[in-house]
Amino acid sequence: MSSEANNEMWVVFKRLMTYVIPMKSMFIFAVLGLLTYGLVDAAFIAFVKPFIDEGFGQSASNVAGVDLPTHTGFSANNDIMMMAPFVVIVMFTIRGFANFVSTYCVSYISAKLIMDMRQEVFEHYLRLPVSYIDRENSGNLISRVTFDTEQIARASGSALISIVRDTITVVGMLAIMFYYSWKLSLCILVIGPIMGVVISVVSKRFRKVSKQIQSAMGGVTATTEQMIKGHKNVLAFGGQETEMKRFFDVNDRNRYQNMKLAVAQSISQPLIMVIGSFALAFVLYAASWDSMAQELTAGTFAAILGAMLAMLQPIKNLTRVNAEFQRGIAACTTVFELLDTQPEEDKGSFHAERVEGKLTFNQVTFSYPEQETAALKGIDFNVEPGKTVALVGRSGSGKSTIASLITRFYGGLSEGDISIDGTSIYDYQLKSLRNQVALVSQQVTLFNDTIANNIAYAYPGEVTREQIIEAAMLAHAMEFIDELPDGLDTEVGENGVLLSGGQRQRIAIARAMLRNAPILILDEATSALDTESEKAIQQGLDNLRQNRTSIVIAHRLSTIESADEILVVEQGEIMERGTHSELLERNGMYANLYQMQFGE
Repeated sequence: MSSEANNEMWVVFKRLMTYVIPMKSMFIFAVLGLLTYGLVDAAFIAFVKPFIDEGFGQSASNVAGVDLPTHTGFSANNDIMMMAPFVVIVMFTIRGFANFVSTYCVSYISAKLIMDMRQEVFEHYLRLPVSYIDRENSGNLISRVTFDTEQIARASGSALISIVRDTITVVGMLAIMFYYSWKLSLCILVIGPIMGVVISVVSKRFRKVSKQIQSAMGGVTATTEQMIKGHKNVLAFGGQETEMKRFFDVNDRNRYQNMKLAVAQSISQPLIMVIGSFALAFVLYAASWDSMAQELTAGTFAAILGAMLAMLQPIKNLTRVNAEFQRGIAACTTVFELLDTQPEEDKGSFHAERVEGKLTFNQVTFSYPEQETAALKGIDFNVEPGKTVALVGRSGSGKSTIASLITRFYGGLSEGDISIDGTSIYDYQLKSLRNQVALVSQQVTLFNDTIANNIAYAYPGEVTREQIIEAAMLAHAMEFIDELPDGLDTEVGENGVLLSGGQRQRIAIARAMLRNAPILILDEATSALDTESEKAIQQGLDNLRQNRTSIVIAHRLSTIESADEILVVEQGEIMERGTHSELLERNGMYANLYQMQFGE
């Protein structure tokens, strides 16, 4: 299990490094800066021996048990001690410059990495099927773009600095110790594996807790987003206490997971230090042996002791950064799992500039993913170019599913086929297919931008102001736009919060007008309109439907009386079909629905 986890971590790390390859020059400079920094630290400790043994020659000779002529030691004193300040200044200047270069380069790599990864995750969301987004918690989806990518960047930056710089420092110090006295340094070989075991055990714990922190963070994001979206309802129903408690629960869970990580971290660092202290204690003890005293000079002993003390902080840093690194690896795993999710299938190769608009459903049966019951059963109808077919029925009967299948929002059919102009919609290139369809749905999505930009949203090619005004006039939207202080340049707020439901709906209709697609889907397009607004734009909708194949889903039967054919859908099946007058005469389901609405 341990080797599997390590193997998985290595695979994730190698994949993460592919994001760094385009910045290899920055990476090389960062590594060179960190290497220089670590080597200067090691060199400084290495110079301790000659400083002491030659700079204080008299003292050194006493330790070694050898009498040297006094004048020789004095001469060495002057030379070494005069040179020492310059050596220190030069070394620390080089160290400071190396620190600047490495810090700047690592910061650049981290910032670019987070930008690239966020962009990739965001773009992948745009390619994912609707069914995936339907299933996922929106808070988790947002957390992938914000929190998880931040963790990866922080981990990669901290890890790179610590792994390269501190590893070089530790290796340099070990080299100095073994060079000056391999006997005294042997204790490190015993202590090293014990430290390795501690770090390995703690790493697994860090990675496990980090995944739980990500999940908890997704809960915090989701709960906050839910409250903000439903703020009006929360206030209306006096749900403040409920929301406070809900948020407290997810917030406390996040705190608890972070504390688990902090406990693991706070135990591991002192434990490593205690283990390290045994090595230090052994060196101090061994130095008192007569056999060792014969081999040691004051400079040698000071250098070894200094090297051991200088190793403790880098080892502590490596233990600390291990927590950051494991958090990054856990976040990487989650993000890469998302990026490996299959995007929408687009195997079609057929491209059409503009179709005529003959739409055919041929014995279509369809089930949503992970649902056993079929949402549609044997749906069969034709819509000739320029004609209008209306779908009516109770909520949940399958009307919106029929509309969603036309634009391939959901996967393949269980049986049957849907075709446009005799070509299966699954043979069309996805972009080409969706360019043929304009959708006005019950849930209008407006972006935090001007009215003009919302109407012209994703319009292919250049759009003129005149075209926008014409579309808005046809949708009877200019009636309220002209009254706004900035007219078409009025900002609508997030999701059009500054506009009424009817106004938002009319902007959506204007957007469809401008799109000028040959196939039109109106999914409860007049549901948010009051009677006066509905009458005002009904003519606009009639204009919009001219020379277009239209699928109209409606609860208000008054809006579809002029349809060429009306289909009554019940539990995923077409129960009745005909014109408005034919269905009234039949006195069936449609007549009952009509009677309930109009009481006639």
